[in-house]
Amino acid sequence: MLFALSLVETGIPLTLLCAGLGLIFALILIRSILKAPAGNAKMAMIAGAVQEGAKAYLNRQILTISAIALVIIIALFFLKGAPTAIGFLIGAVCSLAAGYVGMRIAVLANVRTAQAATVGRFPALKAAFNGGAVTGVLVVTLALLAVGTYFLLALPRLGESATINSLVGLALGSSLISVFARLGGGIYTKAADVGADLVGKIEQNLEEDDPRNPATIADNVGDNVGDCAGMAADVFETYAVSLIGAVLIGFLTLGEVPAAIIYPFLIGGVSLLASIVGILFVNVNRMSPTASLTSAVGVSAVLSAIGYWPITQVMFPAAVEVGGRVYSAGGLYAAALIGLVLTGAVVMITNYYTSTKHYPVQKIARASETGHATNIIAGLAVGNHATVLPVILIAVAILASFHLAGLYGVAIAVMSMLSLSGIIISLDAFGPITDNAGGIAVMSEMPKQTREITDELDAVGNTMKAVTKGYAIASAGLAALVLFGSYVYELRAHLGEAAAAVAFSLEDPRVIVGLLIGGLLPFAFSAFSMDAVGKAAGAVVREVRRQIAAKPGILTGQDVPEYGTCVDIVTKAALREMIIPALLPLVVVIAVAAIPALGAVALGGVLVGTIVTGLFQAIAMTSSGGAWDNAKKFIEEGNFGGKGSPAHAAAVTGDTVGDPYKDTSGPAINPMIKVTNIVAILIIPLFF
Repeated sequence: MLFALSLVETGIPLTLLCAGLGLIFALILIRSILKAPAGNAKMAMIAGAVQEGAKAYLNRQILTISAIALVIIIALFFLKGAPTAIGFLIGAVCSLAAGYVGMRIAVLANVRTAQAATVGRFPALKAAFNGGAVTGVLVVTLALLAVGTYFLLALPRLGESATINSLVGLALGSSLISVFARLGGGIYTKAADVGADLVGKIEQNLEEDDPRNPATIADNVGDNVGDCAGMAADVFETYAVSLIGAVLIGFLTLGEVPAAIIYPFLIGGVSLLASIVGILFVNVNRMSPTASLTSAVGVSAVLSAIGYWPITQVMFPAAVEVGGRVYSAGGLYAAALIGLVLTGAVVMITNYYTSTKHYPVQKIARASETGHATNIIAGLAVGNHATVLPVILIAVAILASFHLAGLYGVAIAVMSMLSLSGIIISLDAFGPITDNAGGIAVMSEMPKQTREITDELDAVGNTMKAVTKGYAIASAGLAALVLFGSYVYELRAHLGEAAAAVAFSLEDPRVIVGLLIGGLLPFAFSAFSMDAVGKAAGAVVREVRRQIAAKPGILTGQDVPEYGTCVDIVTKAALREMIIPALLPLVVVIAVAAIPALGAVALGGVLVGTIVTGLFQAIAMTSSGGAWDNAKKFIEEGNFGGKGSPAHAAAVTGDTVGDPYKDTSGPAINPMIKVTNIVAILIIPLFF
């Protein structure tokens, strides 16, 4: 099969042009952020400490990850060839770059947001959102540039089949680095947060971000390395993997229709432009923060839906029949719309379960009146309830898109859903920026009205973070299904005539064993990451207690805490503890494939088991954590006794339990699922 030259010459280059416009827009945003006032000398000193801590952590994380990545690159070079190894390197570098640049801009935007809050709510909203929008636009831009450029450069040298197979190496690079970034950042941020809360709030009755708390700088650093750098790497890999998965499925199922491979790129390009319009929408309207941010998602989705129609008509001017299934422009367009609708639905559902304005969060706050245990029970129940609607909608989306265009239809729905990452991740990065802005406002003793603005935006940002995690998890579930389909197609293509003997039947005990092993993997993975947060948080607690005991003047303001000691503790702990859970999916997949009694059939069961339990666990953990956090904020607003009440003490406990749920274990399950599936695809020629 040879590509129609005109499609290759116009489709992907047009997408790269859209990515180039996105890069220019990101640079314009960066320039506007840097030109904004950065506050007084005290604010600059506090912001500088956060910037230095975040930079130091990420530099050390890059060194740690690079050593592991180098071993994998060498292994891929000898086992899979230079193109796959190069693809891995590109994916890894872009994943790291997305997180690093986004984090660096976020720590520059936080102090400018605090300063803008002295003028009013709308200027502060713009400053924080534009800082987050840099991350959102860069995630999509880098993904399109990396995959599209590699595709165009490799195609003349390798041919269609080798090029597409080599893209799997790029997917692995982005996914594996994302696991490290998510885990390391999550362990860092939650260890610092939990340690700061347990001693500062509960034992010493200090306010959030009180400068007398020795762990407060580490806490603010953690917001950036976890929620900015970690989320950016996470969604970059989800986007890149979904794009590669759609290209791979298009090649395997519609090999004689070149447009099937180009179409996913164009979906991404169109939606990137729509996301830029959504970002501009936030900058010009003066609605409430929540209404402004959620409306921007709606604007981007509507513009994407409008833009999809002409490119679908151009790419598929006539219906084609392949393998007994008819693929038409109408069916593929409908599949793309399903992805957009699912995005909106997941955003609304997650907002309902995690916002202070709705019943679930208020229920947890009310349960806090009767103690710590009832707060925990209510939070766990909310997380479990929160799985119902998203999973039902995901199931409906799978059935509907498969009915329209088979597995390729599911891949298009996933790509459509991920295509809104630009605007969605802008909302996510808005959260840690407003959180840090509030911390700077408190530590620099800014006026009460300024802190009220930053607190309001922080509460909105907390909900936005929960919403984007729900979006990332739902899209990851669909993307993993596409990858599983790719595994089945690749396995059958590799086995040739022997493929008839391979069937994933529930009557085969190997499939059941694979399902059990795969179902176990997310639980073991999250157990390691929760343990890591507990260990590191315990070290922070002991250090904060030590400093307060050694220097009682810290609490009276006569002595200055040793902030750097806590930063160093969580940095070392995060980098040390992230390695075992990050490599766990890699080891399990290779072990199952290498055992003769299990093999390819059991490995298929592993992939499905991981997707099913991982999807439920990730949604439950992130929803519980977000709801616990906002229940505490709801009480701090003056409800159920307000700050200092027994209900508030119980809510702080719930928040500290929920922290590693929503910011460490839950979100990290996403890339873990995809690493499992990608590694399975890569090792097919080696073991079967």
